Amino acid sequence: MIFMATKPPSPPTAPPVTRPARDDGGSVVLERRTQKTQPPQMYQVVMLNDDYTPMEFVIVVLQEFFSKDREQATQIMLKIHLDGKGVCGVYSRDVAATKVEQVLGAALKAGHPLQCVSEPVE
Repeated sequence: MIFMATKPPSPPTAPPVTRPARDDGGSVVLERRTQKTQPPQMYQVVMLNDDYTPMEFVIVVLQEFFSKDREQATQIMLKIHLDGKGVCGVYSRDVAATKVEQVLGAALKAGHPLQCVSEPVE
């Protein structure tokens, strides 16, 4: 004699098959328009002047982090010194933020108060 505590599972039922309604010719179809993507917002890395950071340190930072040659780095350093700020380069947002962090980290490690910011290009 065999006793079962539960009844056996029933087989799964398939969902009913429905057919789409017939097209009566009155349907409206929209044309597909191609979307144009815009280029990403660019940011410029700006170095700010102070009265304590040596000019030579600014030149080295420009050469190391912004791949400027000695002459370009000197020109940017003089612009920073004379105008109070100078653009070091133009990059996408993430790259500009990384450059700013690298400059601030190098200045902190060297004990200089050099400041650097990134701002959107207008």
